[in-house]
Amino acid sequence: MAAGAGAFAWATFPSMPTRRVYCSAAHRDGQLFVLGGCGSGGRALGTAEVLDLPTQRWTTLPPLPTPRAGAAALALGKQILVVGGVDAAQSPLASVEVYHVDEGKWEKKAALAQPSMGISAVQRDGAVYALGGMGADTSPQALVRVYEPAKDHWQPLPSMPTPCYGASAFLQGNKIFVLGGRQGKLPVTAFEAFDLETRSWTRYPSVPSRRAFAACAMADGVVFSLGGLQQPGPHNFYSRPHFVNTVEMFDPAQGVWRKPSRTIRMKEKRADFVAGCLGGRVVAVGGLGNQSCPLDSVEGFSLLQKKWEPLPPMPTGRCSCSSCPAPSLLFIIGGVAQGPSGAVEALCLRDVP
Repeated sequence: MAAGAGAFAWATFPSMPTRRVYCSAAHRDGQLFVLGGCGSGGRALGTAEVLDLPTQRWTTLPPLPTPRAGAAALALGKQILVVGGVDAAQSPLASVEVYHVDEGKWEKKAALAQPSMGISAVQRDGAVYALGGMGADTSPQALVRVYEPAKDHWQPLPSMPTPCYGASAFLQGNKIFVLGGRQGKLPVTAFEAFDLETRSWTRYPSVPSRRAFAACAMADGVVFSLGGLQQPGPHNFYSRPHFVNTVEMFDPAQGVWRKPSRTIRMKEKRADFVAGCLGGRVVAVGGLGNQSCPLDSVEGFSLLQKKWEPLPPMPTGRCSCSSCPAPSLLFIIGGVAQGPSGAVEALCLRDVP
């Protein structure tokens, strides 16, 4: 059952000691780790900070051995794994580092075979799958690799049919679904899935419309591609990119994208926002729209009622945020308000009696 709109509220946490954008976040055991990113000077940071949720206190951790922004970060047991990203000179990194939570120190691990930023990563049964990315020559990568911490080794797997970076990856059963992402500045419409048992790729029908800075989510096995900036086309009334409230839904059981309908469009046109799943709803948070400053508006889609409803607004309007799901919370971290933001806020489900 989807939670009613009244079940959602915002929790505001103390701001991060370091304001930043393109940081990497991981949640484990009541602690939110925020790693790297870019500060106001635009250079990649080595900064590592952790928020203890029960006490609402930030602690500064030893810095990342390799400063980086836009890395993939995952919690694996008592370790936080950080993969790739870009360094202070904006070059993609092959470097992989692990923070040992109990010992309070960093350790370098087996590097990727090739430097890569914009990797999509998912974990299953203690193994990490790293998909795609962009290499030092700025070309998109189709690389797929799996990391087993016990062996400290990256093993190559069959490549993605469509190379891209910055894609969304969702684990559903024994498949990793991949969509969105870019090649250079061009948004990618490919939609593909990797079967972890047969170790083979399946191509699904492409996302119907090409939008930059769209956001993707998965709820109840249904894949959503939301909003973004629509590029002008040859038969397009608009002469420049414009924000859209497009909602495209793919039902893997039916194998098709649902016919688009005006009735399921988002209430707000937005791009560069956070999409997630909370309380059985797809949620769209903040971003940029037809206003001079980043949006604070939030909306939730009920799969049953097939409609969007306004949810409480985010306390700090932002775009380009990092996000991190936790049980019954969706953290929205940093990003851009006027400049880089230190805000840490979480959309949460109230304990409704």
